[in-house]
Amino acid sequence: MILEGYEQFSEKFREFNGILTEFNQKYNLTAISDEKEVYIKHFFDSIQPQKYFPTGAKVVEIGSGGGFPSVPLKIVRDDLSFTLIESTGKKCEYLRHVVDKLGFNGVQVLNIRAEDGGKDKNLREKFDVATARAVARLNTLCEYCLPFVKIGGRFIAYKGDADEEINESLNAIKTLGGEIEKIEKYDLPEGFGKRTVIVIKKVKSTPEKYPRGRGLERKKPL
Repeated sequence: MILEGYEQFSEKFREFNGILTEFNQKYNLTAISDEKEVYIKHFFDSIQPQKYFPTGAKVVEIGSGGGFPSVPLKIVRDDLSFTLIESTGKKCEYLRHVVDKLGFNGVQVLNIRAEDGGKDKNLREKFDVATARAVARLNTLCEYCLPFVKIGGRFIAYKGDADEEINESLNAIKTLGGEIEKIEKYDLPEGFGKRTVIVIKKVKSTPEKYPRGRGLERKKPL
């Protein structure tokens, strides 16, 4: 299958799909196995919001899992560099295999928890963009992601129908130093569902006590 408008990258996407299929049997990376669904729900969806990623941006992805949106974005936007944060060791092995086989430069995989990375002085507020897809509700995600973003940078959240999540996250966004810059809704091709991209701009430093850790981001979201 070829993504319309991205024909020049068809070989890379084919190769990535092969690796994903192979490792999915061992590591349960995605419940989606049909090729058309993978291309539309994973590949197309990952690259659709690429306009919000500035040229040459230094990007951190939280909860990389199967490599979405990072790997499709890297295929079509080699100017982006990525730090992939993933807490599960086997998924990190898979991600490193993808990086090696697709010949990516400027991609590193870190086997750490997001709440620990957000406290690391080498990572905290060091990125132009943080992104995440299908990891947690938005109020929890903000606490995982915004600490990584430098002032003036962005947190780009990939969601489905997200009106309720957006409303319940307004306090978290403000508390963590962000403000909503853009909400874009779009339909996936061939009736494969509705999607929302929430772009949150970092306008001030995240208070030092965040992320709180000990699972509080999920148990007691801001």
